[in-house]
Amino acid sequence: MTMPDAHWGYGFPIGGVAAFDAEQGGVISAGGVGFDISCGIRCLRSNLKLQDAVTQFSDLADQLYKTIPAGVGEEGSIKMGQKVLDQVLNGGAQWAVKQGYGLAVDLEYIEEQGCVAGAVPENVSELAKKRQHGEMGTLGSGNHYLEVQVVDRIFDSEAAEAFGLDKGQIIVSIHCGSRGLGHQIGTDYLLLLAKAASRLGIRLPDRELACAPINSPEGQQYIGAMNAAINCALANRQILTHLTRETFKTVYPDIRLETLFDVSHNTCKTESHEINGQSRWLYVHRKGATRAFGPGHPKIPERYRTVGQPVIIGGSMGTGSYILAGCVENPAFASASHG
Repeated sequence: MTMPDAHWGYGFPIGGVAAFDAEQGGVISAGGVGFDISCGIRCLRSNLKLQDAVTQFSDLADQLYKTIPAGVGEEGSIKMGQKVLDQVLNGGAQWAVKQGYGLAVDLEYIEEQGCVAGAVPENVSELAKKRQHGEMGTLGSGNHYLEVQVVDRIFDSEAAEAFGLDKGQIIVSIHCGSRGLGHQIGTDYLLLLAKAASRLGIRLPDRELACAPINSPEGQQYIGAMNAAINCALANRQILTHLTRETFKTVYPDIRLETLFDVSHNTCKTESHEINGQSRWLYVHRKGATRAFGPGHPKIPERYRTVGQPVIIGGSMGTGSYILAGCVENPAFASASHG
């Protein structure tokens, strides 16, 4: 199925959602996740109001440009050898917090508490790891951004109160993913899964839809690499959060920047969903689609559980972003658009 913002993409459309049951021969597809694995948005709320901050925006922009690299192939000051990078791929944002990048409380407001299980760094190629050597703590290019925003309108006061949002409040959105590592994993596994599909007699209408059964060796190999890339992206956004806080403090010494939520929109995750009245574990592909659990779901932080998961929908350059709340009756496997 497709989200309201769906458009052409490699393999699945961007804004595509598909769910498969491993016990019924379901497949995993690299094209159903995308090249920028775990691209997502981290939203930070502040204790600043627009009228108190706007006069120093120019200084803030200068400092952010100096601290946080952006652009194709741009590298940052954090360099990692393979041993440390493997720790990142296993530990995600939890690893970053242990290294002093951010706060332990941040983890409460990240999907899977900042680290997905099942990562297998050994399934990630040497080339993918080499590409990530200097890219931790960087934004990348394209539609990735760090944006200073203001809460302009509130439509649901109950949800806004739960999320800690007020009109005129300054917030920060960080939109990025797993950088070169995730892209290389996507490239590597499109080839591997295409070979698996051919070997198993899976007829593909388009090679970009290369896939393999979830329980096949190739399917499991991709899942291990994909989970490693998810952890890479979570660690990257955690490091960027730390750098953002440190930079804001140089301009606004009394600033507080708290993690509102961090949610990915290029993943495949195992989730329980009701199908024809029966609960089933499914592998839910979301490519350019955001997870959107409704009120009461156990994976939502307790603070938000009465109103639903924060659903962060990023705007394109010069357009507004939205923070929504997940609802219970969601026929799209608890998914929403991403931008």
